[in-house]
Amino acid sequence: MKMPFRIMLILLPFIQISCNMTRTSADLMITNAIIYTVDENFSTAAAVVVGDGKILATGDEASLLDRYEPALIHDAGGAFVYPGFIDAHCHFLGYGINKLRKADLNGALSYREVIQRVVEHAGKLDTEWILGRGWDQNDWDVKAFPDRQELDELFPDRPVVLIRVDGHASLANGEALRRAGITATTKVEGGEVILKDGIPTGILIDNAMELVNAVIPEDDEELKIAALREAENDCFAAGLTSVTDAGLGVETIRMIDALQQSGRLKMKINAMLSATDTAYPSFMRKGVYRTERLHVNSVKLYADGALGSRGACMLEPYADDPGNYGLIMYPENFYRGVIENALAAGFQVNTHAIGDSGNRYMLDLYAEYLRGPNDRRWRIEHAQIVHEDDFEKFGAYNIIPSIQSTHATSDMYWAGDRIGPERMKGAYAYRRLLEANGWFPNGTDFPIENISPIYTFYAAVVRKDLDGYPPDGFQPADALSREEALRSITIWAAMGGFEEDEKGSIEPGKAADMVITDRDLMFAMPNEIPGIKVLNTFINGEMVYRAGD
Repeated sequence: MKMPFRIMLILLPFIQISCNMTRTSADLMITNAIIYTVDENFSTAAAVVVGDGKILATGDEASLLDRYEPALIHDAGGAFVYPGFIDAHCHFLGYGINKLRKADLNGALSYREVIQRVVEHAGKLDTEWILGRGWDQNDWDVKAFPDRQELDELFPDRPVVLIRVDGHASLANGEALRRAGITATTKVEGGEVILKDGIPTGILIDNAMELVNAVIPEDDEELKIAALREAENDCFAAGLTSVTDAGLGVETIRMIDALQQSGRLKMKINAMLSATDTAYPSFMRKGVYRTERLHVNSVKLYADGALGSRGACMLEPYADDPGNYGLIMYPENFYRGVIENALAAGFQVNTHAIGDSGNRYMLDLYAEYLRGPNDRRWRIEHAQIVHEDDFEKFGAYNIIPSIQSTHATSDMYWAGDRIGPERMKGAYAYRRLLEANGWFPNGTDFPIENISPIYTFYAAVVRKDLDGYPPDGFQPADALSREEALRSITIWAAMGGFEEDEKGSIEPGKAADMVITDRDLMFAMPNEIPGIKVLNTFINGEMVYRAGD
């Protein structure tokens, strides 16, 4: 029996209200997009719904609107959505400090240019100490380390310290050396004071740098807060929603926590405890610390130095410096003490290792404690040069290689001269490292490299610099697929810190951390990838960056 038309008109509003009551309220819906969820199947969607800072659902627009009533709809205009990018290894605070306090020496093509930038920087300061970072003698026509003579002439009474791009060597002038008590007879375990004709040149390698660092006035809290905010803004513009800071003191971690709790800092941070901070054991003994935006569950060690400053520890001497094997930075009992503390507290151990000897040293030490398959996710940070016999140890002990793919395309011009063609077979070997353990986190190591995760993706997939060199890619057999590269800066980066249940993919229940770009990382022509722009960045469903603002 058919319902009379008049009755249907009367009931229609009630039917509509009833239907609306079945829809779930939501805060945000992103529509008209190609969304890479980076779930297990690497599926895509056209729309995503967010509520209370979490992903509620993905799917097509029509079906989601049947189920949800969003307060705000963001039309992406056909753009591309990814999980918020995660930098698995960087120096978040250091980046901000560099921008606010230090002369930017990155990209200087000669020592003369370095001097010019330092003089210009010094003229803008009212501080006694002149600091800078970013020089790289490998970019100069004369590739030898510089010396302090010109700095002494320009700044006879003001201390100057210029840190190399890798952070493992610095150039100090005579006044800085005097204040640190450094002379020709100074000896440092795990470091070196470079001499020429029996006189310090000003070049300090690895632990020798700490002698000068100890007398540089400490950054005050106001500067640190400003630096954190500066770094946060740049990260949001780059599409980064989470970072792992590779080594922070307890006092700084507590300051970050207070800023996040008060809403003054929105960036999500996984903070590695610095093993050289005497306060780290007492913090660690209280167990893993976790809030919505801060996670402290690891400790950072340094096995050796860097390849560019020849501090990376090698099994055989450097090809371009016979007799020099690099160095291990600390005595064995120091490493064992930190590892045992971490093991007892259930913390990850994350160790910087560059040279093949440095990697072997830590792989074997880890293996002694791990004893076989496990899910502790202890990491080797960088894993740049690995001996043929050592690749299998990553898989045998589930040791995670934490890579930075732009290191390969930054070092490719001179790395072969440092270590020779045979050792280059195991250098920046990301494909082999991936095969050894099935996944790995990827980062930038900024400020050593550019902050952009899109450059990270490009270097991993294309293995070229921004000028398209070399034509066929650097050691192209070790390139990653686009899916692998995207996973390495999203879900695998989250896994690197035991955070995959809360971030790293666009799936229901996870944090609504997302980034929108103007072009498709998965299908753009290789030479177009570096030019892809971030349009929007969301953290917990809140838009924290919009291009053009």
